[in-house]
Amino acid sequence: MHAVSHRSSVATVLSVIGARPEIIQATPVSEALRKHCREILVHTGQHYDEKMSGAQIAATKLPEPDVNLGVGSSSPEEQVRVGTERMIELINERRPDVILVRGDTSATLAGALAAERTGVPLVHVEAGLRSHRHDMPEEYNRVETDKRSDLLLAPVPGAVKNLQAERVHGEIFMTGDPLCDILEGLRDQVLPAGGDDYLLATVHRNYNTDDKDRLQGVLDCLARSPWTVRWPLHPRTAAAIDKFGLALPENVEVLEPVTYTQMLSLERGAQAIATDSGGVQREAYLWGVPCITLREETEWTDTVDQGWNTLVGVDDAKFQAALDAPRPDSRPAIFGDGHASERIAEHTIALARKVNTAGPTDLPNEDWVA
Repeated sequence: MHAVSHRSSVATVLSVIGARPEIIQATPVSEALRKHCREILVHTGQHYDEKMSGAQIAATKLPEPDVNLGVGSSSPEEQVRVGTERMIELINERRPDVILVRGDTSATLAGALAAERTGVPLVHVEAGLRSHRHDMPEEYNRVETDKRSDLLLAPVPGAVKNLQAERVHGEIFMTGDPLCDILEGLRDQVLPAGGDDYLLATVHRNYNTDDKDRLQGVLDCLARSPWTVRWPLHPRTAAAIDKFGLALPENVEVLEPVTYTQMLSLERGAQAIATDSGGVQREAYLWGVPCITLREETEWTDTVDQGWNTLVGVDDAKFQAALDAPRPDSRPAIFGDGHASERIAEHTIALARKVNTAGPTDLPNEDWVA
């Protein structure tokens, strides 16, 4: 049973972010929501480092969060526990009509658990993605969040099929991917990074960084690149390399963590991209740059099906073969038409209006979805 309290004539959405990918994705959704409802933007503080959080907010022009829960860096279990407790307190204080979470981080699951325990309807953006790798915290987070969601907004057709197969209780809609909205909006502004030919690398997944042999395998793959490897080093990865005493290949150029727009520039100018990031896999596809994924699986299977993404794990021979493979001849618009955020806002506000006991939300323009 959903919590009932005082309602204003304008619906209120409590929107959760916690890590760099969520900060980036939240920008166009926030813009679309704020045209027609009140958004309370809540940062759990999972990423609190300036280069991983504050600089990303500034670069994407996301509004400053209304609340920071200060969860900080700890184990995923502790981040979820603390984030859930503090979110419940905030929900009881602000009484939103719905809670919106995105992606698959500790912040996502904390928001889902808080929604469940307070009886507030839950919206999940990027619902239905599955890697079927159960040692990934991200897989657990997205599955458990989808179980609790009243509204599941899927970015691609494969995600819809996953949700239907799991028979989730919430309503399912395919909206497209807000990451596509961002990139299409920046396409004319982002220039390819200059300099000599290079391969761009990003590595941060726990199973690639927390095991010495696995991380050495990543380095062996990067050593195969015929070009300089530009590598914005994630704090977790940097700490693991130092802890294990591993030597970087001579062709690797380490970069400090970069802003989102700087990352897009690096992606667009690369000859190829090696990554374990879901977001970077999508961006590589959108730029038309071949992607080599340092995983044995991906939740973004559509990119593999189209031939622009190759799964190699940390097998350097497979990595070499992927480098040598020709580019595909076509690149269908699998992530939508650049209007996903508007659809997400439309569905979210429709749910909020059902909950808001004061009657219809005061929308300035009913005919606004592209």
